[in-house]
Parts: sequence; C-alpha cells; structure tokens
Amino acid sequence: MSTSTPSTGAGNQISRNGIWLVAEREIGSKLRSKAFLISTGILLVLALAGIILGGFASKNTETMPVAATSQTLAAVSAIPGVEVTEVADQAAAEKLVRDDKVDAAVLPGDGPSGYTIIALEDAPGSIVSALSISPEVVILEPATTNPLLRYFIAIAFGLVFMMAAATFGGTIAQSVVEEKQTRVVEVLLSAIPARTLLAGKVIGNTVLAMGQILALAAVATIGLIVTGQREVLTTLGAPIIWFAVFFLFGFILLAAMFAAAASMVSRQEDIGSTTTPITMLIMAPYILVIVFNDNPLVLTIMSYVPFSAPVGMPMRLFVGEAQWWEPLLSLVILLASCVAAIVIGAKIYENSLLRMGSRVKLKDALRA
Repeated sequence: MSTSTPSTGAGNQISRNGIWLVAEREIGSKLRSKAFLISTGILLVLALAGIILGGFASKNTETMPVAATSQTLAAVSAIPGVEVTEVADQAAAEKLVRDDKVDAAVLPGDGPSGYTIIALEDAPGSIVSALSISPEVVILEPATTNPLLRYFIAIAFGLVFMMAAATFGGTIAQSVVEEKQTRVVEVLLSAIPARTLLAGKVIGNTVLAMGQILALAAVATIGLIVTGQREVLTTLGAPIIWFAVFFLFGFILLAAMFAAAASMVSRQEDIGSTTTPITMLIMAPYILVIVFNDNPLVLTIMSYVPFSAPVGMPMRLFVGEAQWWEPLLSLVILLASCVAAIVIGAKIYENSLLRMGSRVKLKDALRA
C-alpha cells in the first residue's frame, strides 16, 4: 500500500489560492459597504474642491486702483496688483482720491524717494513699501518653495497617510477580532494556514488603501490641471510617486502590526488596548510634518524612520532637500523593517489566533 503527498509546487499553489481568496473576501466586503463608498466619494470630492478653490483664489487677486502722473506712471505700473489711472496734475489726483475712485495717488516729491503718496485716510502699505528706499538684502539660504504652499503640502501628505493607514489598519484589526469572537477563525484555519489568512488580509487591505491613494493622486492631478497650476504639478510629480511607493511598504508594515495586535484580544472592546501604540505611530508623522515642515533636521530624521518615511521623504523631495540616493536608502531601510514586522507579526498572529478569553500577553505570544 502506498501513500502520496502533495508536491511542494501543489502546496504553494494551494497557499497562493488561499491568499487570493482571503484578499478577494476583504476587498469585496469593503466594496459592498455603502459607508466606505460614500466616505471615499466625499473624500475625493473634498480634495478636488479644495484644489480647485485654492487655485482660483490664488488667481483672483483684487487690484488696487492708484492714480499717477506721467512722471510717476512707470514706477507705479511696475508695482504688482495695481491698476493705474493717469492724471494730469495734483488737483486731478486729489479729486479722484476724495471721490473714492482710487485708493491713493502717487505724485513726484522732494523727499529721498522722489515720490509723494496722497491718500484719504491711510496710505496703502504695499504702495509705501514698494516706493520706499530699502537697503540691499542678501539671503544666504533662500527658500526653495513658497512657505504657504510648503505648509499645505505637508498637511496633505501627513493627513492622507494618517487617514488611509488608520482606516484600513483599523479594518484589519476589527476583522481579526470579529472572526475570533464569532469562532469563524476556527473554520478558516481548518482549511488554510494562519499565515495564509494573515497574508490575504494584508494584501486585500493594501490593495484598497493603494486604490484610495491613487484615486487621490488622480484627483489632485485633475484639479491642478483645471486650475492651470501646471508648475505646481511638475514640482509635485516625483514626490507623489515616491509617496505612493513608500506608502505601499509602510502600510504593509503597519497592517502586519495591526493584525498581530488584534489577534491578542477576543473582544471588539479590547482592540484599543493593543492597537493604541500603533495608532500613535501613525499620528506622529502627521503632527511632526506640520509642526516641523521647515526644519531640515527633523524632516531628515523622519525620512529614515520606517513609520514616518512615507511622509518625511516625499516632503524633502518636494522642497529639494534630499539627494538622489536618499530615497533609495530610506526605501531599503523601510523594506528591511517591513520584513521584520511581517515575520514577528506572523508569529504573534499564529500563536494568538486560537487563544480565547483574556488578552494574550506579548511575551506569551512570541514564545508560544
């Protein structure tokens, strides 16, 4: 009598099929959720509306009406945001100012600047500063980007990373605990190994998270094109691509940690006790990139720490502070951390998944 065992290739095929079945289950359950679809739609609409409104607001700047004589016409016309009305003399200029048809009038003067500004109550500060005699200024480290734009890009990178990682990481945690609480996991483990189940959950939610990231990138591209901000789009192109790459591996790292942490408890109410430290790791890059978006040292440290690299490195690439090799080195560190998290997370997941009742201690999950 002889017995036959499945070949290694057949075993691998079964494992792959199991992974994709679990992944399809995760993706399908999320896509069937009206709450998920509605929230994603609202997020995309808000992102598009914000970009379009911001672009139009930056273009629709009001001009200031100013009167000038033939002697001062050239100087006043060179001031940005000014609509110039030429007058014959001082009397005509004063009349326009008193009739509130212009905010100010610029006439020839005997002072050091050579100009006299006439206004009804207060002289416009922009006109005064533009026509004043200022000392020569030499900036040793000029800003490479607009500070306001830099601030908003920091918020965008930090917020997208935090929301996507927290949303889909929380989904994995809830799914793991729900399967334990309802004992469905026992049925699943009778058909597929625990590592196959874990891999399917991670892959499925990673696909969903990346889909949302790519949709946001497409919406941002459309919004910048519609509002004519092609220069900003050109500057943001490479950082957005790198953000997507770093987010992919950063989320896999976090997903493995969420699944492992959730497998240590058996009730939905206890999820926070094990996942709170991971949630704090997600929130930290968001807070740091907003507060220290103009601090090169903090951004450099963030770009090499695995949990904050998906935010820190794209931000440094956007402002032009990173060398060409730095994203590659940071990605290698992230990949190594990702592999370590998957190995440790899989061990915790395997050892805790069938343990019901009280919370499993970390040391017990690692050595069981």
